[in-house]
Amino acid sequence: MSRSMFGMSAELRAYLQSVSLRETPLQVRLREETTKLPMGGMQISPEQGQLMALLARLIGARLYVEVGTFTGYSALSVVQALPADGRAICCDVSEEWTAVARRYWKEAGVADRIELRLAPAVETLDALLAGGYEGKVDLAFVDADKTGYAAYVERIFRLLRPNGLLLIDNVLWGGKVADPAATGVDTVALRELNRNLKDDARFDISMLPVGDGLTLARKR
Repeated sequence: MSRSMFGMSAELRAYLQSVSLRETPLQVRLREETTKLPMGGMQISPEQGQLMALLARLIGARLYVEVGTFTGYSALSVVQALPADGRAICCDVSEEWTAVARRYWKEAGVADRIELRLAPAVETLDALLAGGYEGKVDLAFVDADKTGYAAYVERIFRLLRPNGLLLIDNVLWGGKVADPAATGVDTVALRELNRNLKDDARFDISMLPVGDGLTLARKR
């Protein structure tokens, strides 16, 4: 989900994008189409997509798993950064939103490298574990229902190879995680996740104020 970068004015963010973004025309079109949808605010920011692509290249990722695909911007950003034999497995439950993703993946020429599984993500991740993917995933991204994050992280930990990287979106949740008066179920779930990750010796972590907060967790 995309929200304004914390502490950054609209003018400064526009400058940041003007001197750093390298979006393809197709990415721009997808982002602009998604913005017009009723749930368009769920889309990640373009600077976050570019960061994810850079991280994929830095770790030499070949297999990418994402939980929460929406209209496909994050998957498109990452898959375009993978080598020719790289591929993605995307988990979502919405045929409507991912139909947009499929259109753009096809136009980008990467549809054959993205496997979309429409089912509850826990079921898909469990199927991957049962199907021989344990320890095989290079990069994973979680951007879905917040109360499910803890379950997704546990399964993705098993799927990741040593030194594999997990990216977790919305960890600052519009600042609500720092507001004791905010007690919604999503806020509470994210607070608990953040607290647990801080003490989780299985990962090296860094929480970045990118978009709505992005945690990088490297499997040791």
